[in-house]
Amino acid sequence: MNAVHALSVDVEDWFQVLNMAHVIDRADWDRMQLRCGDATRRLLELFARRGAKATFFFLGWIAERLPELVTEVAAAGHEIGSHGYDHRLLPDLGREGFAADLARTSAILRGITGAAPTSFRACTWSIGRRTPWAIDELLRAGIRLDSSIQPVRHPDYGVPGASTTPYRLAGAGGELIELPPLTWDFAGRHLPVGGGGYLRLFPLALLRAGLRQKARAGVPGCLYLHPWEVDPDQPRQALGGLRGFRHYVNLRRTHAKLDRLLQQYRFTTLADAIAQRGASWVAKLPAWRASELLG
Repeated sequence: MNAVHALSVDVEDWFQVLNMAHVIDRADWDRMQLRCGDATRRLLELFARRGAKATFFFLGWIAERLPELVTEVAAAGHEIGSHGYDHRLLPDLGREGFAADLARTSAILRGITGAAPTSFRACTWSIGRRTPWAIDELLRAGIRLDSSIQPVRHPDYGVPGASTTPYRLAGAGGELIELPPLTWDFAGRHLPVGGGGYLRLFPLALLRAGLRQKARAGVPGCLYLHPWEVDPDQPRQALGGLRGFRHYVNLRRTHAKLDRLLQQYRFTTLADAIAQRGASWVAKLPAWRASELLG
């Protein structure tokens, strides 16, 4: 296929995910085994073998402890984006806390790569109707491309009325491009298929359907995953119930499923997936005001 889609990796470790918050205290993070370095390198090897590029959204906390990993990712030609400092939900941070979090992470990544990130993804898709101020803070921080708004209905996140294709999102200080994660849209519903647990749980036929649908619309689909999802030997925790299922389902299949997709479709960074389509294409994207979408 000629269509170029967007690929992304949220660089966080196994103990930092929201499903672990009730069993691993944040104060104990430095006592946990860091495994995302090896897992991220496994993804780098796969991407190099299949000719794919990706945006790697780094936690500042990880970048501080593994600066050489950030350097390796950048040297391989991938985009370095911000995932915030330590995986806190935006409603918990509040507006001032979010601004400080953005600045702290940007300074860390700039100190390693020499350039401040211009792409961002919020922890657990936590830009939504509880955080209408987030877009203004992203713009103030120099972010020009965001991928944080899930256009679905979910108990923990989502803006059901949001577009499932890229759009321009305006705040008080300008506008940025919002590139939502991949969905398969049918019968007026949006099924999230773009990555994470959806990649591990759903058959590839659903992801392919979503990618074909976006290609027909002339827009990039956006896949995402985490390094811990190609690390099936990570330490196991007694998460129980739905949390345990979400985190551990099909971990041993992630790498092979992703490899099959990379062989069938072309993937690049989020910024490049937009840039390749040109300024005139961007200018024609639907435009929303953040106050209307998130208010």
